Amino acid sequence: MPLHTLPPLPHREGAARPASTLGQVGREVDSGALLKGGREILIRHAGQVYRLRHTRNDKLILTK
Repeated sequence: MPLHTLPPLPHREGAARPASTLGQVGREVDSGALLKGGREILIRHAGQVYRLRHTRNDKLILTK
């Protein structure tokens, strides 16, 4: 399933700046595209497994 790039979000005062304004290349992926209706996924990175979890409070938590 291809991931879609979303348009940049407007900057809010006090919010973190988008990666593009920091001179870094980045892309934005909707969490729904990653989770596909589930509450968590496992991500393998550099030989380690991380868990990305969508909480009841509508937060995302990434743990090793």
